Amino acid sequence: MHSECGRYVLVFNGEIYNHLALRSLLAEPNWRGQSDTETLLACFTAWGLEATLQVVRGMFAFALWDKQEQELTLARDRMGEKPLYWGWCGDVLLFGSELKALKAHPAFNAEVDRDALTLLLRHCYIPAPYSIYQGIQKLRPGHFVRIPVRGDVAESKAADPVAYWSLTDVVENGQSNKFCGSPSEAVGLLESSLSASVSEQMLSDVPLGAFLSGGVDSSAIVALMQAQSNRKVKTFTIGFEEGGYNEAEHAKQVARHLGTDHTELYVSADDALGVIPSLPTMFCEPFGDSSQIPTFLVSQMAKQHVTVALSGDGGDELFGGYNRYMAAQKVWGPVQRLPAFVRKFGAASLRAMTPAQWDRLFQTLSPILPKRARLSIPGEKARKLADVLSLTDGHAFYRQLTSHWNDPASVVINGNEPETLISNSSAWPKTDSLEHAMMAMDAQTYMADDILVKVDRAAMATSLETRVPMLNHQVVELAWQMPLEYKIRDGQGKWLLRQVLYKHVPRELIERPKAGFGIPLDAWLRGPLREWAESLLSEQRLRSEGFFHPEPIRTMWAQHLSGKMNWQYHLWNVLMFQAWFAEQ
Repeated sequence: MHSECGRYVLVFNGEIYNHLALRSLLAEPNWRGQSDTETLLACFTAWGLEATLQVVRGMFAFALWDKQEQELTLARDRMGEKPLYWGWCGDVLLFGSELKALKAHPAFNAEVDRDALTLLLRHCYIPAPYSIYQGIQKLRPGHFVRIPVRGDVAESKAADPVAYWSLTDVVENGQSNKFCGSPSEAVGLLESSLSASVSEQMLSDVPLGAFLSGGVDSSAIVALMQAQSNRKVKTFTIGFEEGGYNEAEHAKQVARHLGTDHTELYVSADDALGVIPSLPTMFCEPFGDSSQIPTFLVSQMAKQHVTVALSGDGGDELFGGYNRYMAAQKVWGPVQRLPAFVRKFGAASLRAMTPAQWDRLFQTLSPILPKRARLSIPGEKARKLADVLSLTDGHAFYRQLTSHWNDPASVVINGNEPETLISNSSAWPKTDSLEHAMMAMDAQTYMADDILVKVDRAAMATSLETRVPMLNHQVVELAWQMPLEYKIRDGQGKWLLRQVLYKHVPRELIERPKAGFGIPLDAWLRGPLREWAESLLSEQRLRSEGFFHPEPIRTMWAQHLSGKMNWQYHLWNVLMFQAWFAEQ
């Protein structure tokens, strides 16, 4: 779209939620329509790029061409809800929200970045600014890059992204200016801020609904939606037939209490397995979070009824919901107080037996062990504890918890693992606790490059627009002013968010152990997915393609098939690359 003044041209992916409020501040006499794209252009004309970026609330990736300055600007929203890839192929600048758009250009060089491949094996996603292709990067959330087209190409290639909003700054400012009011005041503030965000994001000229898992985050969003709506909110849940993976019954109870128009779909293993062939094209680059499958299925179901769906993502990172934050208190706290020689001896002792031997020992002793000592997969837990005892500090503890392959460069041929925000501890924000540091890093890495990628790509594959009210930057800034005891209390996370929710939903409908949005991947790899996986992991194929050393992968596959070890996540990362590469 061209600006009214003729200076700017904009291509834009996303939604500006406060664009009507921004229109009221502009003296623009000749509005041509109602689109937020036109509002953005008018803001650029009136206030300039950087001032506009400070006042917009939304999810977006855009490219702005300034005819007067002969300059292209690429920009991405604060939290990374919308994607933006860019890079130089020779003297050609390519950019877009999907890699397949860049690949369509004749100048595109589709050479796999083996260093980025090591990051996929470690984290199950490729963190920004890296991408699977050499020379192509992801613009990081909250950044823009100005690329001058005047002058020579070398000058343009030297353009570096600049942060217009920094989560690190938000974290450090919040820690320095902590909320000092009472718990009830904190609950009231959060409910008000979150309600305003939900209200703004419910504005839509197309049918709108919400995902509802029955957990704290999605239930809170749906409760605030229903409280502000004079009609029943449409909610959507999928359930699995396998025990231990089904949250649908909990969601139904929450929906019944709130009075939503609820739709649920129970899917079989065959339904889920049918999604796998489309994953490589759905995600553009290899992506190893297996909850991509149920996310696609619930999006597909929702699209049959609505065009926009609100999601509860963000609550874990903002309010301390992940189990690893509790592990920082329960496990790392005591471990770091042990003398180094005790830790070293303990790790060596645990590794003196294989996980399978630990499993057999616990099985033999089970009749005489107290109930609390009868562990599930004791061998796996012994291995993980040995790894933790070998660590040196809290940064290493977090990296261990967020890693699958611990030495991925030894698996990827000619791969060297590059530095990331996680591995560069000097880039971490200054916080009052390890738990807060982990939450800050999760928001900048795991949430931006895994959770939001998963939701955006899976939903867009069904032409469903998703919105995430928890990630309104005003909610994010408020969350970081709250002290840790308002987030994690008595070994349970999301205390503050729970109090908001309990004003709308009875506590007993919510209080249960935290569950992820997962699938029984370990059993499927040994069963219905075995033949598919074997073809992708065959030694001959691995050798001929030349990306992986076959030996560690084949060993892991054999151990997984035997049931001695559960390597589902390690193997899925490799399989997702293999399946993606087969489509290229």
